[in-house]
Amino acid sequence: METIHSIQEFDQVLLENDVVLAYFSTEICSVCKVLKPKVIELISEAFPQVKMVFIESDKLPELAAQNRVFAAPTVIIFFAGRETIRKSRAFGVDELKSEIQRPYSLMFE
Repeated sequence: METIHSIQEFDQVLLENDVVLAYFSTEICSVCKVLKPKVIELISEAFPQVKMVFIESDKLPELAAQNRVFAAPTVIIFFAGRETIRKSRAFGVDELKSEIQRPYSLMFE
């Protein structure tokens, strides 16, 4: 999972990739630290075409605000540059997987 350091870098990732998972977190979020490896494992195994990026909301507040991220963790999945799925705070990995499955299969299978 690549760490994003600027709005321009984030915009470039969205332009260059068909599907992007943006994982917004903060330094003090304990749930984020537990959930992040599970999300990485899920995406790596089930959806290999998804580009994963990590955004520290407390270090890039303007990028978080631009994407209307006000809670941590927040996962936003972009298909063809458009926000398609958003999950915040308490959500399960299985729930995330089932929501990604259909648009992913339409795009890649």
